[in-house]
Amino acid sequence: MALFRLTRRAAFAAGLALALAGPVCAETPAPHWVTVWSTAQMTPGADSALSPTDATGATLRQTIHIAKGGKTLRLRLSNAMGTEPLRLRNIHVAPAAATGVSAIDPADDRPVTFGGQGDIVIPAGADYISDPIELALADQSSLAISFHMPETSKQQTGHPGSRTTSWLVSGDHAADADLPNAQKFDHWFNIAAVDVDGGSASAAVVAFGDSITDGYGIKPNSDARWPDFLAARLKDTSVAVLNAGIGGNRLLLDGLGPNGQARFDRDVLSQSGVKYVIVLEGVNDLGMLTRDAPVTAEAHAALVTQIKTAYLQMIAKAHSHGLKIYGGTITPFMGMDYYHPDALNEADRQAVNTWIRTSGAFDAVIDFDAALRDPAQPDRLSPAYDSGDHLHPSSAGYKAMAEMVDLKLFEN
Repeated sequence: MALFRLTRRAAFAAGLALALAGPVCAETPAPHWVTVWSTAQMTPGADSALSPTDATGATLRQTIHIAKGGKTLRLRLSNAMGTEPLRLRNIHVAPAAATGVSAIDPADDRPVTFGGQGDIVIPAGADYISDPIELALADQSSLAISFHMPETSKQQTGHPGSRTTSWLVSGDHAADADLPNAQKFDHWFNIAAVDVDGGSASAAVVAFGDSITDGYGIKPNSDARWPDFLAARLKDTSVAVLNAGIGGNRLLLDGLGPNGQARFDRDVLSQSGVKYVIVLEGVNDLGMLTRDAPVTAEAHAALVTQIKTAYLQMIAKAHSHGLKIYGGTITPFMGMDYYHPDALNEADRQAVNTWIRTSGAFDAVIDFDAALRDPAQPDRLSPAYDSGDHLHPSSAGYKAMAEMVDLKLFEN
């Protein structure tokens, strides 16, 4: 009893001391970083790589469209595919007049540092995250990222399917208000992600897929991929949409970009604030199986099994990180000249889609197949949504895909 009285008296004395000391200052809350833009990294092909002659000692300016803004941002640069260290210097970010426009507002131009350093060397295979940058960005805004490259990597890292114009000019012009005499091309290099704090986004969903997600066929600088249309539908929510599509990508084998299994951790799990992932991938696995020659029935069955196993691996990884993962059904590609699919390829697609719809392995199903198929010929894209090659949707098709997504999937 005496111990209880002593403890109570001590607590009273401590409380009185706190009251006399005045109000206690609350600690500054830790930043809540959310990735609001990202792109998947790969090795550019010969037709999309930077010319070593032109890029050495040059400035590269690239623009991106950010659906969700914030008060503070940080930039992620990548040397993921590089085989040697990558040196970049005089890195800057600034609001851009629009996606695909090289003009910036010099008043809001900000130098970017990494550990306080403006010149950085990114090790081979690595990404670097910048120090926080105080720059207010509105929702649905464009950001320019500029840096000087003293030399060019032998093996470059980038995203050839940017469908957004970039600029390259000799010399150090990272802080220039415009680059009117620069070379222009529609590729990104070494930019991987932008995170924000203090904005409208509290979570992110990653659209993980191939050229259909990457937006094959859209006009440059139009921002008309199906994830862009989904982002527009989610504009009044706190969810940012990230595009992790790579043209020609496959679940099981490398091709254009690392295979889906190899890149899932980097392109999905490493994003800040990610809560959801939509997987739409497998059509290139199905098509490549018989592109050059027919295969046995056993080979067809084995591929279907391997695709299911690949999905299960992604599901296990997503769930181990607390993510919801939604399966997108594979869309029709009958009539596509490059793959020249037949009834066996269509049977494989139907088998995979049946598993996606009925297995219960995914947390939910988004039936892109139902959104795009021709009711009269369900093994083909609807003419209203076909870009003309019988595999990639038109702009109307991409919009129909986004409208197939139930927004209630992101309410939690």
